[in-house]
Amino acid sequence: MTRSASPVTGRVFNFSAGPTVLPEPVLHKAKQELLDWQGIGASVAEISHRSADFIALAAQAEADLRALLQVPDDYAVLFMQGGATLQQALIALNLAAPGARADYLITGHWGKTALQQAAPYVDAHIVASGEAQGFCDVPAREDWQLSADAAYLHVTDNETIHGVELNLPLDVEVPVVADFSSSIASRPIRIRDYGLIYAGAQKNLGPSGISVVIAARALLERSGQKRAPILDYRAHLARESMLNTPPTFNWYLLALCLAWMREQGGVAAFGARNAARAQKLYAAIDGSQGFYRNRVATAHRSRMNVPFFLPTAELDAQFVAQAEARGLIGLKGHKVVGGIRASLYNALPDAAVDALVDFMQEFRHRHV
Repeated sequence: MTRSASPVTGRVFNFSAGPTVLPEPVLHKAKQELLDWQGIGASVAEISHRSADFIALAAQAEADLRALLQVPDDYAVLFMQGGATLQQALIALNLAAPGARADYLITGHWGKTALQQAAPYVDAHIVASGEAQGFCDVPAREDWQLSADAAYLHVTDNETIHGVELNLPLDVEVPVVADFSSSIASRPIRIRDYGLIYAGAQKNLGPSGISVVIAARALLERSGQKRAPILDYRAHLARESMLNTPPTFNWYLLALCLAWMREQGGVAAFGARNAARAQKLYAAIDGSQGFYRNRVATAHRSRMNVPFFLPTAELDAQFVAQAEARGLIGLKGHKVVGGIRASLYNALPDAAVDALVDFMQEFRHRHV
């Protein structure tokens, strides 16, 4: 069955949590350039990563990322293969001595994953966890059990599955390491508040298979643990993220997405737009007389990932199926929590949120 939400483009509205929607102008440009990139007679996927043309692309991608996020010169930028889960292991190897204490704030599923990836290499200490409350809130700051000698404090800025956004100042004495996979470039942040941030690209920055690491250069000078060069941030930095063959086509698409974000007004513009869109969706949930329910404390509701639940699992399934028939895809909640989840990343058109809210109202009126 052909599904289309947009009569103009013929494309569906994609609310997937990642991989997810890419900017349509980026897809068109990639299509146009696929066989002949910049007049060289070959695809960008076919040329050497050490060619002058690709090195220029990589340099422009870094420049655009630095401009978007206002990355200071004393912070390094790395483009790495794989996703955030790999970085969670590399962080422990690079920033902590063997068996050293590392603090972890657990606000959802991905915070737990970060802890699990680091546990073989460090004394991973849980500062506080919201699991007992179903990850519906962030533990109160006064309840955090911070370690004075921790190598770092790891936090997850936005929990994609549970829809929990940290949204509080982090005034601690040790470097803060933050997973920004689902919130990077969605709003302005102050890079100097963090020792290191990392993000898989497949939500707000581009396709899957490539990730970004932004780290204080001084922090990367730590000895860390015995590790192969391929696992060493310093080795990747010394070779400008080309220690081995990188995922060149993924990097190219990421570069196009970064350029598109700058053309759209940058992070400040996306921040205002994303806040307004999330507010519209939460208003539809809260105004449904309990038919739709979001369980997250209001102060920590995610602007990127909005989970909600209908009165029964059967209605959840009907909602997802009927939404797909309307061209609204990717709304099934993660298996960890079930329900519905709408991801509102930068590349999602505003019309998608309007279409979802309209469908929610229609569906509710048919079932109350």
